[in-house]
Amino acid sequence: MNARPKARPSARVLVVGPADSVLLFQFRAPEGSSWLTPGGGMRRGENVAGAAARELLEETGIRVRPDELGPVVAFSEGQWSANGRVFDAHDSFFWLRVADTCVHTAGQEELERSLILGHRWWTADELDATRDLVFPIGLAGLMRTLLTEGRPATPIRLLWRPDA
Repeated sequence: MNARPKARPSARVLVVGPADSVLLFQFRAPEGSSWLTPGGGMRRGENVAGAAARELLEETGIRVRPDELGPVVAFSEGQWSANGRVFDAHDSFFWLRVADTCVHTAGQEELERSLILGHRWWTADELDATRDLVFPIGLAGLMRTLLTEGRPATPIRLLWRPDA
């Protein structure tokens, strides 16, 4: 009998620097590496904006108050597995402009340090051109929308997997 998937809401931040580039971390995964936005799972009793602000500080050294993040601009949902467990994920994405591209990783947890291979700032054109796996799927288009039109009235749904 298979156990039910465990709900795993997470909060992520699209950190955009002065050159309209987005910060992504390269993660080690069984199927190779992939690029992800800063962020991670919510803790018990934490709201999504609070989780995003906490994760952003831990992973990048960027300190913001939860209310400075504004509303969720996008989300994606899907299942993933690790160590024999299946997770039902719901990723909420915030949009944050920063003036400085300096990233401080000293606050990363041990697991993050073991999985993160590095970080890089990407333009939408570079995201379109790469063959690397980048999450969320559709990030380049989302960036262009946010840069030209601003935050959407309702969060934009993004694909969970490239083949979805």
